[in-house]
Amino acid sequence: MTTSFQDRITAELAEIDSQGLTKPERVIGSRQGPIIEVGGRRVLNFCANNYLGLAGDERVVQAGIEAQNRWGAGTASVRFICGTLEIHKELEGAIADYLGFEDAILFAAAFDANGGLFEPLFGAEDAIVSDSLNHASIIDGVRLCKAKRYRFANSDMADLEAQLKQARADGARDIIIATDGAFSMDGYVARLDQVRALADQYGALIMVDDCHVTGFMGERGKGSFSHCGVKVDFVTGTFGKALGGAMGGFICATAEVVQLLKQRARPYLFSNALSPAVCGSSLEAIRIASGEEGDALRTQLFANAQRFRAAMTEAGFELLPGEHPIIPVMLHDAKLAQDMAARMLELGVYVIGFSFPVVPRGQARIRTQMSAAHTFEQIDQAVEAFKTAGRELGVIQ
Repeated sequence: MTTSFQDRITAELAEIDSQGLTKPERVIGSRQGPIIEVGGRRVLNFCANNYLGLAGDERVVQAGIEAQNRWGAGTASVRFICGTLEIHKELEGAIADYLGFEDAILFAAAFDANGGLFEPLFGAEDAIVSDSLNHASIIDGVRLCKAKRYRFANSDMADLEAQLKQARADGARDIIIATDGAFSMDGYVARLDQVRALADQYGALIMVDDCHVTGFMGERGKGSFSHCGVKVDFVTGTFGKALGGAMGGFICATAEVVQLLKQRARPYLFSNALSPAVCGSSLEAIRIASGEEGDALRTQLFANAQRFRAAMTEAGFELLPGEHPIIPVMLHDAKLAQDMAARMLELGVYVIGFSFPVVPRGQARIRTQMSAAHTFEQIDQAVEAFKTAGRELGVIQ
């Protein structure tokens, strides 16, 4: 490694730190849950994607262990060579059936699902119309595709229609509207009923990334499209959040689309098959989420979100509006967000400050996330810690 290169990297890291944008990794010494161990202390956890509280659920854990005992640590292969196990087919069938699609394809990560969707299905004759706040994985997936790209302002239906009109005027063969089902930094749920109406009007397909929705919104937790009462053409999602908290992604679509993706999607063709342990845990999480117990967990999750939102608003904090269990506490200044998160940890609550480039400059925040595993007492404890830190740092009076 050359000295000039190393000096440049060192200088760039110093600049990131001077702007308060360094993202520290805090090492956790326990299973994921509403209470975790950090630095030898037990603290409340309010920043996990563990919406249904299943990441540490003993049934989910044991299902993963049993799958690994039966199928081994992994396949040592990609799916089309010798990496397709019976449990992979079982999981594909389970997630497709749960969400109401004909078939599904698995990926090592949800990032890969979005990265592998567009390029095999759309070419230079086609058009992708993408929401401006879409996840980085959608953005990267679109970049890999030769289709013409159009961008509309977040959830702005007038702008979406203008871009659809332009795509049609430009002679697009097929048009696909790509959107997050819930935008992860803001907690906004996509207006899929209005998107559906415009898609029908202009003959467009709809792709929804439901990573932050599957399992806890809509009928039995089917997702944002169910929540909005519409059908979509493609759903991408993850087993790394509400459905067990492990990792791995999927695309649900028609059987023909899935078959083509299995022939052409590069992240699928050139990545090892999903580990058996992840498959086993995910299957158990789907079983729980899709039944009556899932309904009870969803009720608790949204009761927790309502309680936290009401108490924080009364305390004087600036929150982004919404119905999602992602509840951003807006601080705007990057250093203030980092200082606030550090003080919260001292007070026994683990949260993270988000700043550029994860969110736009001047929009730094602490993104809190509720879980069905939180108790009302824990919600109230977190609010009191926010009040203490907020007063000390001049965020509230």
